[in-house]
Amino acid sequence: MRDGQLTETDGTWRLRFTRALPHAPEKVWRALTEDEHLEAWFPTTIEGDRASGAALRFEHRDADLPAMEGEMIACEPPSLLEFTWGEDTLRFQLASHEAGTELTLIDTLAERGKAARDGAGWHVCLDRLGYHLEGAEPPWTSPDRWRQVHGSYVEGFGPEAATVGPPEEVGEEYQDLKH
Repeated sequence: MRDGQLTETDGTWRLRFTRALPHAPEKVWRALTEDEHLEAWFPTTIEGDRASGAALRFEHRDADLPAMEGEMIACEPPSLLEFTWGEDTLRFQLASHEAGTELTLIDTLAERGKAARDGAGWHVCLDRLGYHLEGAEPPWTSPDRWRQVHGSYVEGFGPEAATVGPPEEVGEEYQDLKH
């Protein structure tokens, strides 16, 4: 079930996801950058200009967690969006594909120990994005889907990549996600 890959280069850990989406890059770009679309799949709001160097602020919608700060590194419509997200860096690359768009998400992690948690989280987010682009609701809740995929990330990435679980402060619906 796992489709995210974890790699290490020069002490830096990266989660990489690639999804083929049957939609034009412009449509996928809107889902990555416009608030009304982000709400359907991205775990936080994104406040700030979509311009290189802009300061960003991220507020969690469904969890009582502190806001995070970030900075827009690159915003090149409709092919590249990269920004810091708290201590991580998120890079979304879009390329035309025979069936629509190939979306690649690379999450450069601040620490290896959260790779399984975040891998399962991005897996669910990208699943939600796919449903949103189709104009549909997923047939599962995010916590249920996270539970379904998390074990394969722990197994695939190893115990060193699963030392950080879901935050204690998350909302009630996520309380049973701790390992």
